Amino acid sequence: MDVDKISCPICGKEFASSVIEFHASKCLFLNESATDEPSSLRDSSPITKKIKLKPASVKKTSAVGVKRKSLDYFSSQNSQRVEENVADDADPDIVPRKSTNECKKSKTELVPLAEQMRPTSLLNFVGQRHILGPRAMLSELLQKGEIPNMILWGPPGCGKTSLANVVAHMCKNDANRKFRYVKLSAAMAGVQEVREVISVAANHNRFGQRTIVFMDEIHRFNKTQQDVFLPHVESGTITLIGATTENPSFSLNSALLSRCRVIVLHKLSVANLVSILKRAVVSLEGIIHAFDEDKSISTIGENALEVSKIGTESSCNTKFIVDEPTIEWLAETCDGDARIALGGLEMAVRSKTPSQEELLNVGPTVITLGDIEESLKKSHMLYDKKGDQHYDMISALHKSVRASDENASLYWLTRMISGGEDPVYIARRLVRMASEDVGLADPKALEIAVHTMHGCKMIGTPECDVLLAQCTTYLARAPKSRLMEDALRAAQRVVAEHKGPQPGVPLHLRNAPTKLMKDLGYGKGYNMKRKEDSGLSYLPEGLEEVNFFGSSGDDI
Repeated sequence: MDVDKISCPICGKEFASSVIEFHASKCLFLNESATDEPSSLRDSSPITKKIKLKPASVKKTSAVGVKRKSLDYFSSQNSQRVEENVADDADPDIVPRKSTNECKKSKTELVPLAEQMRPTSLLNFVGQRHILGPRAMLSELLQKGEIPNMILWGPPGCGKTSLANVVAHMCKNDANRKFRYVKLSAAMAGVQEVREVISVAANHNRFGQRTIVFMDEIHRFNKTQQDVFLPHVESGTITLIGATTENPSFSLNSALLSRCRVIVLHKLSVANLVSILKRAVVSLEGIIHAFDEDKSISTIGENALEVSKIGTESSCNTKFIVDEPTIEWLAETCDGDARIALGGLEMAVRSKTPSQEELLNVGPTVITLGDIEESLKKSHMLYDKKGDQHYDMISALHKSVRASDENASLYWLTRMISGGEDPVYIARRLVRMASEDVGLADPKALEIAVHTMHGCKMIGTPECDVLLAQCTTYLARAPKSRLMEDALRAAQRVVAEHKGPQPGVPLHLRNAPTKLMKDLGYGKGYNMKRKEDSGLSYLPEGLEEVNFFGSSGDDI
């Protein structure tokens, strides 16, 4: 007896009436992720829209592909497969065919050099050996395919996004397809986009596929917005990797911070940057030469045979030549920021590299130190007037003055001024140093600091820099006494640690402006003599013998 068959309205396949309801529910669930995609992540190209509008009955094999693609749509490792399927089904009259080499070349030209040079494996990652070196915890976890919840904290250009890029390629190359990777930026995505990604991640989680969410600039989310991650990180729906340049202790939700491990990345060393720049030169089809100290790069055209080559051998594809001292200068100048170094190199190469015709006629161009200096005007200084650098440097200045190290004091002052710090803020802190660390050992120091602050307010920058330098040097050279600071702290402890209500003012010390107050004994017995001669106590009852100055009370 034939069983009635009904076509599925979703995939177009025919099923028995007894199982069609179960199958339709399954189809709806599998296509849920495709309908819930954020508009920013959905492919809205005309070709894709044309494919999506095709009826299921036209090509049943494509319906199966759509069902599978809907589950993996957000996964970065499957995005290439989706593009290839769309390109195969598209009309050749609509999509102009380009050679693979042309497409790759056009894409590479549009991508910044810093993005092109991102490592794809731990073997290519440069620097941060304290977290990625042999036997380091994070390195061993990643090699085992374990990706923990973590916050990557470090200065710009130290490798936070590059480390996340390594994780992304781990997910892409995973043969078991246990992971999928989603990259977001708090500068562009909002809470709604995060919720949509988490919703899709929950569907994948049911099929045993974990979702790694990389949130760049996570500190741009306020602490209320960061709550969107909390339940899903705790339940394991997503694995969160956040990147921030701000101190997580202040910029991140404490509840979220307790569920993630903070990985601290440091500035890249000069040797790290030289290694990165040498790789970049090779990728840009250039070569590096080492010159004798008595020879200038300007003589390369006449003495090309006398130089020793470093890196790749010169060939007809060589577009430029740069010497090793220039690469080292660039590495030393960019303050540990690989992005700045690669950007300076890229600008110099783009401005000096000849066209294909000029390359055949003239040969490779020479990039000099002057070209690099022009492309990288050193106007940047790693200094955030609201972040850790602000407090770290003022702390270094204060402690250098306290230690009477005039050279260190002047150095940290110059770093703050060069970074754009408000001179009045520095002057106010110098006033504090004059009293806290110099004090009565040289009362004139406080006058100089106050006059310096007024001078900074009157003449402003850049003229006030010498005022700050003079005051800082004076305070560093002045004799030191912390008598006032220590005595004040001792008095504060007595007040704070007193049990019960604070004692009242003794009657003989109270003011008596009215007859009633005089009748109550206010001011009775008071005289204007010194303590030793007056016979009075000037402290509350029970505190008569307290001494805030200790044995050094007579020291000035």
